[in-house]
Amino acid sequence: MSKASYNNIPVPTNGQRIEFKNGKFTIPDRPIIPFIEGDGTGRDIWKASVRVFDAAVAKAYGGKREVVWYEVFAGEKAMTNFKEWLPNDTVEAIKEFRIAIKGPLTTPVGGGIRSLNVALRQLLTLYACVRPVRYFEGVPSPVKHPERMNIMIFRENMEDIYRGIEWQEGTPEAKKVIEFLDKEMGKKIPLDSGIGIKPISIGGTKRLVRRAIKWALENKKQRLTLVHKGNIMKFTEGAFRDWGYELAKEEFRQQIVTERESWILDNLDKNPNLSIEQNACMIEPGLEYGAPDFQKAVYKEVQDCISAISATHGKGQWKKKLLINDRIADSIFQQVVTRADEYQVLATPNLNGDYLSDACAAQIGGLGMGPGANIGDEYACFEATHGTAPKYADRDVINPSSVILSGCMMFEYMGWKEVSTMIEEAIARTIQQKRVTYDLERLMQGATKLKCSEYGSAIIENMQPVAVHA
Repeated sequence: MSKASYNNIPVPTNGQRIEFKNGKFTIPDRPIIPFIEGDGTGRDIWKASVRVFDAAVAKAYGGKREVVWYEVFAGEKAMTNFKEWLPNDTVEAIKEFRIAIKGPLTTPVGGGIRSLNVALRQLLTLYACVRPVRYFEGVPSPVKHPERMNIMIFRENMEDIYRGIEWQEGTPEAKKVIEFLDKEMGKKIPLDSGIGIKPISIGGTKRLVRRAIKWALENKKQRLTLVHKGNIMKFTEGAFRDWGYELAKEEFRQQIVTERESWILDNLDKNPNLSIEQNACMIEPGLEYGAPDFQKAVYKEVQDCISAISATHGKGQWKKKLLINDRIADSIFQQVVTRADEYQVLATPNLNGDYLSDACAAQIGGLGMGPGANIGDEYACFEATHGTAPKYADRDVINPSSVILSGCMMFEYMGWKEVSTMIEEAIARTIQQKRVTYDLERLMQGATKLKCSEYGSAIIENMQPVAVHA
């Protein structure tokens, strides 16, 4: 049942709730959207960002649409006002209104909630951390060709290390786990070890990969890569890879082709008389020296592929499908530096995606230029990807682009693409004019240093009309 207020703040009466029915959102013309201002520099960033959002919506729709902002609380502001880092009313408000946006939040010190961001993700089942990494021309970069970077990362958000299952060295719990592993499982672990567990499930993997594939198909991408360390962790990250392929074949068979399937079909396209055994040796070099069981498994893989999809994917038809491949985590770290343009969509377990998204962001201007979102089936929260930087708080100097671009993600998610396009194009013009905040100005020759608020004003000045599509 709807409430009249949350955190003692009345719900706006001039807006409408976003509805969710039959797996889809219905966005009214004046949606109520909760926002968390954020800690530290979040105050400055939000002030600049919300001005940009409101100006873009007004310019795009001429008053026919409007965001009705509704403040909810987490972090230091919540602790000051309500003596809680994350009030239940804040979570309930986001559930009520479905889509929210937030600035950076501090990590509480002294126990309790380990991370407010993680808590929100767990409480709202926001299982996909979505991080687009794209380059804006003119942004200083440590690499020669940053324009090659245009990748969408889908990072699993609730499993792996984010489960937070660990025991401190020397505690009775750690000793109990070590003793169990020794006596019951035959695994020797030093007694002076801390212990952590990283669960990766079939369900958690498949819902993440499903969302990534849907996005890739909707946005007409050509390649999606499953990132993993399955050569070492075969039953967690290796399983992530296997379950990802399994999901792709189960639910998107006519729209996708795996990399190995593409090799098999390409070999057959080039030589229709190729035997199963010859084809197998071409996709698995050295197969003739492999164990008999391994040889039989590869022969079966080739036969199954040809039987299942040669009619629908053969004769070059596979080239029009979404290609699903996989890469080892450490390998892709160097490849996103040396040949980033070979990758378009990445689906990753939690920890690898955490590292990888920041490594990619470093090439396009840092976390200050990186937007992010945490998305589930029924709720979505868009957020800055950087920290609170408290020493710069209230000084009006920080780059607000991360929150602004996260807002662009939010508007696109809502179907208001005219707004997101207008803002992104205005940011690009502003950067090309070399009117930037200090983090970019110090690295750009001939640039004009703007305050956070001035940068927001410059973006608004650079907004130009975008065609509205029904």
